[in-house]
Amino acid sequence: MSVVGIVLAAGAGTRYGHPKALATDADGRGWIARAVETLTDAGCAPVLVVLGARHDEATALVPAAATIVVAADWSDGLSASVRAGLAVAAETAATAALVVPVDVPELPASACIRVSADASAETLRQAAYGGEVGHPALIGRAHWSALAAELAGDRGAGGYLRAHGAALVECGDLWHGRDVDAPPPRHPSLRAAFARP
Repeated sequence: MSVVGIVLAAGAGTRYGHPKALATDADGRGWIARAVETLTDAGCAPVLVVLGARHDEATALVPAAATIVVAADWSDGLSASVRAGLAVAAETAATAALVVPVDVPELPASACIRVSADASAETLRQAAYGGEVGHPALIGRAHWSALAAELAGDRGAGGYLRAHGAALVECGDLWHGRDVDAPPPRHPSLRAAFARP
């Protein structure tokens, strides 16, 4: 069974201060590159990166191994990004899609591997951290059309996954599961105080 990886990186990143597609870690490595590597290490092929806001700038940050998908209607919200990714995924032979947002740069491949285990066209699985729902999510091909039809506004796949009884896969032993909503403080003395445990 093959799994296509989808990185959602189309948003404007209003709270973050700029599109998260342009974000980098402390070492200057782009979040997009990290996400693509993580999904590739987890066995996903191909890996699609959905861009939107400032996509002309973000394109340069996408590794050559990934396929760029531009969500022309990205300003409609997260739903537009998911629909764009699934539309291109449908052109592949993949059995399921493993979906991650770009703002989880610390997501390990091990969590992706655990969630995507036993992937099938009917599968619906989502990572959980201490019982709290998180990323990534595995969506079997049989659900793609129905999910795309239900999506609207700034809602992702969460509602569909809950309504259709997605299995929760505990990954709290692998990492903390939190996304990044704000840039780190610029002053070095503050950076340590705001560092995650």
